[in-house]
Amino acid sequence: MQLSQIGEIVAEEWQKTSQIRPCVQLDAWVIMPNHIHGILIINNPLVETFRRNVSTHRNVSTNNVPRLQSNSLGLIIGQFKSVCSKQIWIAGFTEFKWQTRFHDSIIRDEESLNRVRKYIINNPAKWESDKHHPENFRIQKRNH
Repeated sequence: MQLSQIGEIVAEEWQKTSQIRPCVQLDAWVIMPNHIHGILIINNPLVETFRRNVSTHRNVSTNNVPRLQSNSLGLIIGQFKSVCSKQIWIAGFTEFKWQTRFHDSIIRDEESLNRVRKYIINNPAKWESDKHHPENFRIQKRNH
């Protein structure tokens, strides 16, 4: 995967995550043209729950969220996206925006960890056939 200038900024900031937060370790990760995949290992994680029944596989928003605990996943991702955005805008890409949500999943065992690692490592090879690849993206006309 050849990174654009924006991708280079995102990669550099992602790698700083574990330097800034000693409780966080980076595992497998990859920057794609329109998203990022990564495994964060959070030692002494704080679980932020805004509902009683919390899924271990969910979409999480980094906008308009109640105060998040220090070193929680939501705070880590929110700060990462904020720092990246500032650097990207300074580089002249003033129209850049993140999706307001991110997808997270708790990895509970070695088998799952290895499966997710494999998915991340193989993801760039699948980009050519991805529905969001510019050559594959088609705007569907709605018939009313």
